Amino acid sequence: MKTVTIYTDGACSGNPGPGGWGAILMYGPHKKELSGGEARTTNNRMELTAVITALEALKEPCIVELYSDSKYVIDALEKGWAKGWRARGWVKADKKPALNPDLWERLLDLCEKHQVSLHWVKGHAEDPYNDRCDELAVQESRKFKG
Repeated sequence: MKTVTIYTDGACSGNPGPGGWGAILMYGPHKKELSGGEARTTNNRMELTAVITALEALKEPCIVELYSDSKYVIDALEKGWAKGWRARGWVKADKKPALNPDLWERLLDLCEKHQVSLHWVKGHAEDPYNDRCDELAVQESRKFKG
């Protein structure tokens, strides 16, 4: 299997508000940037969308080294929270509804297709790939400002 490195980030101006996401996929000498946004969304939805879109861009099952500055995404996957929410019908341990079940469902399915290793990176800490993803996400979110 191919090993692909992916960096992702999401941004939102207001929560909810105009948002954007960015992703960088790297395989050997190849590098691809992806980005998008929505007029009214949340930061967490943009973080999830970045990861989902990056994984969906892979044409075959891959070993993925995923880097994100989103504790929401990394912890929910790494600590098994998202799987637990799905098993309980999208209800959290505290009996409150889990947010973004539509996106989590897609992400969990993709994590079953690929071998994903998760890496949390500190945001705005001069990691050039994380900074570039942030730049892409902010650019996209600005397209929706009135």
